Amino acid sequence: MADLAALSRRWFEEVWNQRREATIDELFAPDGIAHGLSDGQKKLPGPVAFRGFWKRFLNAFPDLRIEIDDVITQGDKTALRFHFTGTHRGADLGLTPTGKQVNVTGMSIIRWRDGQIVDGWNEFDVMSLMQQLGAAPQSSPRGSA
Repeated sequence: MADLAALSRRWFEEVWNQRREATIDELFAPDGIAHGLSDGQKKLPGPVAFRGFWKRFLNAFPDLRIEIDDVITQGDKTALRFHFTGTHRGADLGLTPTGKQVNVTGMSIIRWRDGQIVDGWNEFDVMSLMQQLGAAPQSSPRGSA
């Protein structure tokens, strides 16, 4: 049986940090689905749809770096807690590049089959990202004016 924690770490290291596009085809099943990464939280079916998101995100943050903080494995799933850093240099997310550095937390749950991702549920702190880019108001402490 495959070491799912190692496969999960490999996915983030090679796909995101090393920008190895070939790893997408190797580790993302043709019938796999990425959840939570597109406008309106639509599903991204298969490696081709995922690759479109991946390219846009890396164009927006060309120096993106993802660090895995925790990995938990149970059955055919891994749960990961991570944070990413990068500099907003591209308009691919619909925002004029700001040149601002971001540091954002997130989580993913990945379901594996035969060493490939068949489902990936993704959540990251979009509000914090938008606040760091100046595209959303900073939250104020409760009770302050």
